[in-house]
Amino acid sequence: MQATKYISSTQNSLVKKVLLLREKSRERKKTGLFVLEGLREIEIANNANYHIDTILYCQEILENSDILQSFNANQLISVSGEVYKKMAYRDSTEGIIAIAKAKDHELSSLAFETKNPLILIAEAPEKPGNIGALLRTADAANLDAVLIANPKTDLYNPNIIRSSVGCVFSREVKMGSTTEIISYLKREGFQIFCAALSASKDYTTVDFKEPTAIVVGTEHSGLSTEWLNNASQNIIIPMEGAIDSMNVSVSAAILIFEAKRQRKINK
Repeated sequence: MQATKYISSTQNSLVKKVLLLREKSRERKKTGLFVLEGLREIEIANNANYHIDTILYCQEILENSDILQSFNANQLISVSGEVYKKMAYRDSTEGIIAIAKAKDHELSSLAFETKNPLILIAEAPEKPGNIGALLRTADAANLDAVLIANPKTDLYNPNIIRSSVGCVFSREVKMGSTTEIISYLKREGFQIFCAALSASKDYTTVDFKEPTAIVVGTEHSGLSTEWLNNASQNIIIPMEGAIDSMNVSVSAAILIFEAKRQRKINK
């Protein structure tokens, strides 16, 4: 498949649009568009039924052009090496960038394909690297959803897309306030297991086999009292060294895969 258009000027209006979408959360929210970069990320987004508006690629850099066959000629724009380097966000680049439409992340649109869902909830995560790592874990465990309570970071921040290696697209991700999410969980009959230091049980002693929400907070302040007061049970990963906690994404992974282990035995 060949592009119908070629851009050689870094002053082109579409190039400026890509830069604006990449750098400004306000622009992403206003337009409902975002930028993603890289073969794997674009392929995952496309397979997850994200609408890809435009593909910009540099023939000089793109080693595998097979992905272009997934799009029609009107979606494809070839660009010069200079233009591509102007638009590219990552240091190591693969020669392909897409403009795509954001999905609906409202809690009200959440639906499950299973009657016994296992979900992860992160309250007020700020660091894109941690959010990306949580999404990678959720993908690895094939979780039914990831909910972000009191979000502080734009989900389509390029650092989240990069650190999640595209897993931001492969999972069902919804957002809402802590109060809204707790109300939803109770209404839908979820067990709520909050990772916390106080009033907690060893995570290996609780039963994750029913519809379950595993809730983690920030490394700095943990979970809010609203979560702790509404938990079915607070749980803890016993520490045997000098510190009392681990990176939030590591902790979440341990808890999630214990739940997966229990559910596998229960089959």
